[in-house]
Amino acid sequence: MPLYESVLIARQDVSATQVDDLVATFQNVITEAGGSVEKTENWGLRTLAYKIKKNRKGHYVLMNLDAPSDAVLEMERQMRINEDILRYMTLRVDEHETEPSAIVRNKGSEDRPRGRGRFDGGGDSRPSEGRATPAATTAPATAAAPAAKTTADEGDAS
Repeated sequence: MPLYESVLIARQDVSATQVDDLVATFQNVITEAGGSVEKTENWGLRTLAYKIKKNRKGHYVLMNLDAPSDAVLEMERQMRINEDILRYMTLRVDEHETEPSAIVRNKGSEDRPRGRGRFDGGGDSRPSEGRATPAATTAPATAAAPAAKTTADEGDAS
């Protein structure tokens, strides 16, 4: 049977137990049609990149499926009908990953500060010792320019 990966996003208003019940419903659809669910990963409540149906967050769930296409189509049909599902995407893959997904591996890194520069409050407002200040970089350039000009004048005189 073909292998699929399916990711769904449920509304933020839905509790985690309700999300588990939704996933169990979709797993039941797959198993009744002769397929199996190899792995289910609950990625938790995550911030969306943009608003979807007036929601800023959503519960993400990944399912690895080994099922016929009819079972996947029926699962997707039920996802479209369900009001708690904001988005879903199902892809056919050659093989399933055996290790945890990148989202699960990097789960703790979402709490890191987002800023990187001086102007967003994330960086140091003072230049470090290793970096040159703008005044230091312009001073040697102005001193080197007259020296280059005198060398050009001497070259014209010869």
